Amino acid sequence: MEKECEFEDLCPYTDAEVPEALKRMADSHWFPMLAKLFFPNVDVEQCRTNFLSYKTVEEFQRGVVMRVMDRIVDTSMTSFQCKGTELMADGRPHVLISNHRDIVLDPALLNISFLKKNIETSEITFGDNLIKSDFIAEFCKVNKMVPIMREGTARDFYKNSIKMSAYMRHVVTQKHQSIWIAQRNGRAKNGNDKTEIGVLKMFSLSSNGDFVKSMDELSITPVAVSYEYDPCDFLKAAEVYVSTYQKYMKSRNEDLNSIMKGFIQPKGDVEYVITKTITVDELQYCDTFDKNEKFSHLVDIIDQRIYSNYKLHKTNFIAHDMLSGKKQFADRYTPDQYKAFEKYMRSGIAEIDFPNCDDIETIFLHIYATPVDNCLKYQ
Repeated sequence: MEKECEFEDLCPYTDAEVPEALKRMADSHWFPMLAKLFFPNVDVEQCRTNFLSYKTVEEFQRGVVMRVMDRIVDTSMTSFQCKGTELMADGRPHVLISNHRDIVLDPALLNISFLKKNIETSEITFGDNLIKSDFIAEFCKVNKMVPIMREGTARDFYKNSIKMSAYMRHVVTQKHQSIWIAQRNGRAKNGNDKTEIGVLKMFSLSSNGDFVKSMDELSITPVAVSYEYDPCDFLKAAEVYVSTYQKYMKSRNEDLNSIMKGFIQPKGDVEYVITKTITVDELQYCDTFDKNEKFSHLVDIIDQRIYSNYKLHKTNFIAHDMLSGKKQFADRYTPDQYKAFEKYMRSGIAEIDFPNCDDIETIFLHIYATPVDNCLKYQ
């Protein structure tokens, strides 16, 4: 079947390709296990019948992805809301650039928020290191996901960056769809949501050199993601801890383990905010600087959008006060909440064997405290 997309290895499946892809997934040995995991109250054969009934990408996202995400929200969150979806009704597709806390949830929760507002879902970029099986590869393509190369030589990365840049511009300007990308390579492990300048430079690789026109064409729209309890917080703290002493090497299936942990771990209150699109005036300001400085100033604008739209929780304020040894934010939480968070931290750290408990506690607290510092920069 001929693809509508010229980027054969990147472009997700079209509606016409969905039925065959779903049949391959339903025939996979992975299907019964995943059906029981995500739809425990539905017979596997009924689940397979339902699965094969979907004929388009949107039907699949509404029938499978949205139901799975709704279950995750119901079982692991006290509340979830996405603000700013009305900004997506401006008639323009957007490059949605988000701070990155969870491998799957960050873009998936955004897309189900779009579905519930009858807004077309965005394509999603993700690291190709997550493709561990044919089943996952098929799922990604049906779910509008686009792989970014994570391994290879510097030359390979550059060639693939050019290709990804061209593809993202193609999605926005030719397919007239939005596309989501994380502000950095990999999740923030220390709570410091900082846009990587390399991501923005990648955007420009497919342009003709006019900075303002090139960036405005992409309609860059920052998205702020805030979790009361950061997904995989203890795993992130462990990775940062180990990385201070040696090169961190991921274990087999570590990413998949993080995905599952992120699904089931209690996350408390979760809020997303789609912020105002980067304006032409802001781009023209950035353009008054030399080449590298242009991108540095654009980084600052994106970070400011994200930091100023955080929803800070009691966990953030408690961690900040624990680190500082002061009670600067004591009016934001109760003594009982302080004790509960301290118990949460100690019990989680106790499950992992660390030779220096004080060091790991400091790393853990920074995951929650750093967003407070970042937010205060712009208040």
